[in-house]
Amino acid sequence: MAISFHFQEVQKPAFFKALTLRTWLKSIAKKEGFLLQDVNYIFVEEEALLEINIKYLQHDTYTDIITFDNSDTKGKIESDIYISIERVEANAQKYNITFENELLRVLAHGLLHLCGYKDKSKKEAAEMRQKEEECLKLWANR
Repeated sequence: MAISFHFQEVQKPAFFKALTLRTWLKSIAKKEGFLLQDVNYIFVEEEALLEINIKYLQHDTYTDIITFDNSDTKGKIESDIYISIERVEANAQKYNITFENELLRVLAHGLLHLCGYKDKSKKEAAEMRQKEEECLKLWANR
């Protein structure tokens, strides 16, 4: 099982502790009945994420995260998850929360998508927010 963090032309946040984050992310997956097989979190500039969004999803919009499910085996997660540090910072300011809190929420959000949670409808979005909150409580209680 491998969880990797890659920073492409963006700085690693000061609070970023890979081992602690890996343990937390594994606990989220386990709680949802999944095993993390090979997960790459790739932190990029917002323009790079926009290019990915256009090229692969045909969405000409900025976003904070794009999750690609590369899984072949049910119950085992393989993925590349792209995150825009700039979008996360902007959203933290917009919602008046800390950058750390928003980044944790986004990290969990991508993983929750891979566990089958969606956020397109109001009902799905509400369930996703509830799951994100549960993940943040796991983080706080680690």
